[in-house]
Amino acid sequence: MNLTLILKNFLDEDLRLKAFPARRKMKIYALLYLVQKFEPDREYSEKEVNMLLNDWHTFSDPATLRREMYDYGFLDRSRDGRVYAMCQNQPTFSELGLTED
Repeated sequence: MNLTLILKNFLDEDLRLKAFPARRKMKIYALLYLVQKFEPDREYSEKEVNMLLNDWHTFSDPATLRREMYDYGFLDRSRDGRVYAMCQNQPTFSELGLTED
């Protein structure tokens, strides 16, 4: 699946998200695009997550992106919210209510 092509209307010339989609399906594609920027099996502080997300979007809202990534099951966090990591078991397209095109 070519997320860059799917998200072409939401990406700038540097392939950063320039807007967070309102429609659920496109929002999930945007989150899938962003989670690919994380390294599996690596722990991140909240500050590191924000810095990484800021590198890949232009609308200055890493908190919303971080929260959505957690809510949809792409990122996990410690109970105290200090440590983040990619979820070991990423949600499937079916679990997200999508079909894999």
